[in-house]
Amino acid sequence: MLKIECAFCNGSGKDPFDVMSAISTCQVCNGIGTVEVAEPAITCIFCKGTGVAPTTRLYCGACEGKGMVTVPAKTGQCPICHGTGTEEGSGLYCTNCRGTGVIARK
Repeated sequence: MLKIECAFCNGSGKDPFDVMSAISTCQVCNGIGTVEVAEPAITCIFCKGTGVAPTTRLYCGACEGKGMVTVPAKTGQCPICHGTGTEEGSGLYCTNCRGTGVIARK
């Protein structure tokens, strides 16, 4: 397991958008400031590693707000989203690759 700084709160442990209140803990890391990601891991293509879903104040559904995603050891570009991690026209993450932009290759 790889221990990394929480991308959603930038390691502060606090809700970066003060949705509930200024003292609310981060919903991704539960106030700890760090999260664990299984290896091999890459930067989340869908949120570009920010942990925040594009055009929202919610945590990214593809990486669960961590900023990184676990991928298979051998990967290839997703044939549906062509590596973007995004469903064309919807703005949501690709359901084929779950927003990673890659799929397992045999």
